[in-house]
Amino acid sequence: MAVRGAMPANYKWWALSATSLGMFMAVVNGTTLLVALPTLIRVLHMSSFLAIWVMLAYMVTQTVLVLTVGRFSDMYGRKRWYVAGFTLFTAASLAAGFSPNGQTLLIIRAIQAIGGSLVMGNATAIVADAFPREQLGLALGINSVVIALGQISGPILGGLLVSWVNWHWVFWFNVPIGVFGTLWSWRQLRDITKPERNQSIDYWGNFTYMLSLLGILIAITWGGVRGWSSPVVYTALTLGVLGLFVFLRWERVVSHPLLKLQLFHIRAFAMGNLSNFFIAVGRGAIILLFIFYFQGARGENALQAGISVIPMAVAMGVTAPISGWLADRMGARILATLGAAIMAVSLLGFSFSVSLSTPYSIIAAWLVVAGIGNGLFNSPNTSAIMGSVHSQERGVAAGIRTMLLNTGNVFSVGSVLALVAATVPPPVMLAIFSGQPAAVNPGALDHFTHGLDLAFGFMALMALASAVLSALRGEETSGALKHSEAVSR
Repeated sequence: MAVRGAMPANYKWWALSATSLGMFMAVVNGTTLLVALPTLIRVLHMSSFLAIWVMLAYMVTQTVLVLTVGRFSDMYGRKRWYVAGFTLFTAASLAAGFSPNGQTLLIIRAIQAIGGSLVMGNATAIVADAFPREQLGLALGINSVVIALGQISGPILGGLLVSWVNWHWVFWFNVPIGVFGTLWSWRQLRDITKPERNQSIDYWGNFTYMLSLLGILIAITWGGVRGWSSPVVYTALTLGVLGLFVFLRWERVVSHPLLKLQLFHIRAFAMGNLSNFFIAVGRGAIILLFIFYFQGARGENALQAGISVIPMAVAMGVTAPISGWLADRMGARILATLGAAIMAVSLLGFSFSVSLSTPYSIIAAWLVVAGIGNGLFNSPNTSAIMGSVHSQERGVAAGIRTMLLNTGNVFSVGSVLALVAATVPPPVMLAIFSGQPAAVNPGALDHFTHGLDLAFGFMALMALASAVLSALRGEETSGALKHSEAVSR
């Protein structure tokens, strides 16, 4: 159980500052790379398939490792793994700036993701340990503000670095933030939940989950970029489905499973996580699609494209702390369901309005709506998930939440880019990805925007599914927590 008596005065706020810094660095890194990606494709001579996997390498690695990170933190303490993650992320950022080609960058991004998984996989659990249940929504709302600030500053920073300095600094800017974050986290954080060392690591579960995720994603991205009739698609998809089947069967019988399926007997935990997964599929590729749209279809430079996507982050930053505060008073069900529904409406708006001639004011208005939906959903849903489990299971719970969130984001990027890529020939797609619309005839650009409409329509259906699942979570009562405590014993 949590040892709250050992906490220094105001520890919860110092812990929040350390986790917020980690989340800020991770989000800024991701959004900065998105804006810089067209430039990186040109400079490092990447193919469309390799460019997609430079993004997915980070996301897949983090997704595969995050559950193991949660288990490590429950067994050996959260502080050491969080600080180690900051250190590794910083070192990999330095190395990424020296990448001579896209293949090297892909490998370094995977290493960087190991550090990112240690940071992101522990951050929510550290906050949940430090704050009492009645303030958890507020704390997570503040974290959401920091994420929004990262989403606001990242695109601008990426555009400035690419336009005014060079692409190397897209990675090197992380280094001073990472050094400070490492030292700050080491000084401020405490392990206030007693470790449970009588557990083991489910390495076989980790391997089979990685196999399933990689197989399905390779099939989706290869099929979208290079054709669905390829043997690579069938082979990868077979391995992916087989890996998923073995993973779920294994998790039912292993003594210390990677994915603690018993937690899904708690309705609030199960519905919260499933709605989290589907809304991630719905929103995960929004910024990426618009970066390609503004640079690759409309011919804007990196800085202009970065500034153009900011309204969503601003709206989220304003909404998130309010929704977190409200969640502490009225629960998550209404707020999260409303947020997911609003997100679905905004995605439908994109689907029906985005073309080469769409005024920016219309796109900005729908981005604001998407940001409001995002802000309403995130903090209440996360608070409900983390509040439904025993304190000693928060590392695993945070890992499951982050795993499903990341899995949704990965599938969003992979499936949406495959959808769009299927509407135009590979050379056209590469020209659009690399921000060179002048090399594409207007007819092909129209096909590209039609692909965007299809992608946004698919994402809207995913957000709508999230809203339905959120509504089915039931009323929040202390019974869920008691159930969780019984399961943990």
